[in-house]
Amino acid sequence: MGRTGSSGTSARRPVTWLDVFTATPLTGNQLAVVHDADGLDDATMLAFARETRLSETTFVQASTQPGADYRNRIWSMPGELPFAGHPSLGTAVAVARARGERVAHYVQQTPAGLQPIDVQLHGDDAAWASMLQEPPTFGDRAPRADVMAAAGLRATDAAPGFEPQVVSTGQPHLMAVLRDLAALNRAAPDAAALRALLEPLHAMVLYLAAVDLDVGTARARGFFLDPDAVTEDPATGSAAGPLLAYLREHGGHDELTVVQGIEIGRASALDCAWEDDRPRVSGDVVVVGDGHLLLGTRSGS
Repeated sequence: MGRTGSSGTSARRPVTWLDVFTATPLTGNQLAVVHDADGLDDATMLAFARETRLSETTFVQASTQPGADYRNRIWSMPGELPFAGHPSLGTAVAVARARGERVAHYVQQTPAGLQPIDVQLHGDDAAWASMLQEPPTFGDRAPRADVMAAAGLRATDAAPGFEPQVVSTGQPHLMAVLRDLAALNRAAPDAAALRALLEPLHAMVLYLAAVDLDVGTARARGFFLDPDAVTEDPATGSAAGPLLAYLREHGGHDELTVVQGIEIGRASALDCAWEDDRPRVSGDVVVVGDGHLLLGTRSGS
């Protein structure tokens, strides 16, 4: 895929395709990981992220900060992200496979900071990964009625006692707890209303959850805006950690299992636990493909 002309160069770069937060291939959240990505410029990385049309595509580069094992560049179709959940776990698994390490502890570098990640490989195509996210920060609150309206729901669908709030462990998302599973199933955000809700809050995802605090479980749906319309995310690791932090602030719960993606046929499971001052998010990962790309450094236009 290198550009022809006097200023383009290309190289053969390995790529790994994975499904994250699942042990079943072709479910969970999809990820493409491009290895040996030093030398790729931002324009090329963005162009390839748009080529895949996945929610995120990552590029593994040499670290530029002390204490980091590699730099993880995470790109969505609109642009680069400071942090994301399933791209962090999936990239760590792809790095471990590339390095031939069955059990590994890495520190990845992202614009949000340095995140420790543990990896265990089970054979060539199955793995488990666990990441300590950044300590949570709690941002603006939003009126329940406005949030429910943007989600295509009634104001009475919001759970009593839980005011929607932006929470971030590296990427800000709007947490909204619903009254029951029936409300979650009826959610149908409108693109214009969702944009009007999220943009002033500087939040990327509206994360709706029906929770059972007695058993420590939640069913969740995450909605974000891509260049074309509202997209539902099969698994949002960067929101599951904030959801645990949010619920912990409201009731002291230290563990949570989040099930997501069922409504769109890509069931996912995210295990969250509180550790020191931050959430740990863990899950299964499966590899669905290996290959190579010809990606060149783009210069000029």
